[in-house]
Amino acid sequence: MPFVTVGTENSAPIDLYYEDHGSGQPVVLIHGFPFNGATWEKVSIPLLNAGYRTITYDRRGFGSSAQPVMGYDYDTFASDLDVLMTELDLRNAILIGHSMGTGEITRYLGTYGSNRVDRAVLLAPLAPFLLKTADNPEGVDKGLFDGFQQAIIDDRFAYLTQFCQSFFNFDENKGKRVSDDAFRGHWEIGARASAKGTHDCVDAWQTDFRNDLPRIDVPVLIVQGDKDAVLPHPATGQRLAPMLPNAKLIALKGAPHGIPWTHPEEVNQAIMEFIGVSRMARA
Repeated sequence: MPFVTVGTENSAPIDLYYEDHGSGQPVVLIHGFPFNGATWEKVSIPLLNAGYRTITYDRRGFGSSAQPVMGYDYDTFASDLDVLMTELDLRNAILIGHSMGTGEITRYLGTYGSNRVDRAVLLAPLAPFLLKTADNPEGVDKGLFDGFQQAIIDDRFAYLTQFCQSFFNFDENKGKRVSDDAFRGHWEIGARASAKGTHDCVDAWQTDFRNDLPRIDVPVLIVQGDKDAVLPHPATGQRLAPMLPNAKLIALKGAPHGIPWTHPEEVNQAIMEFIGVSRMARA
């Protein structure tokens, strides 16, 4: 199993598990909360079949990566991504993130620039800023985030059930786009995550990405369901697209938050059309 070390906690290394398959232009897939790289299977296999080098990794605290008690903030997450990009010496890479994984991409490009990046895809994005403040009235009241964290403390496994229901709009999509087995599989992946990391990631959701956006100088594709019950489209993707200098927004009618699983055909078609010209992009 390949790992890259991104830091230490006491005497133990903080290692991120990653998978690196295929050859060709590299694509890095960054998963959503509270899952891991395994949830990309409906996107990663078509990318491999299309001739792309496909890389997934598990965020710290999730999947097979180390579970430290610190570092669940986007400055650290972006630093972790930078270590991976540097260690693998990725060039002309395509970054694809889902949900929480879009935050790594946004902060990475805002902090480290685009020397190694050709373009980016944000699926159900977190940016620009979820928290309601005086200068961000479109955001969400902090009490909602506090409630999520208390629910995680009270009964993390019950919280995961509720989260998966919202993730898939399960009442509507059960037996159609999501099976009971897929629901249970995602729940089990989330249950294996760090309890501390699961709790602390809620703080990261409240990150203000607005200062990162003007620094993003690569083409960006945004794809989101217009029935996203986790990150509502009007507060995220719909607001985000006009803030980026070179962005395209695709809204999937009737789609929930978990579009890499529920709408893989639409997602993959949008990705392939967007990255198909990337071979002619910047050297």
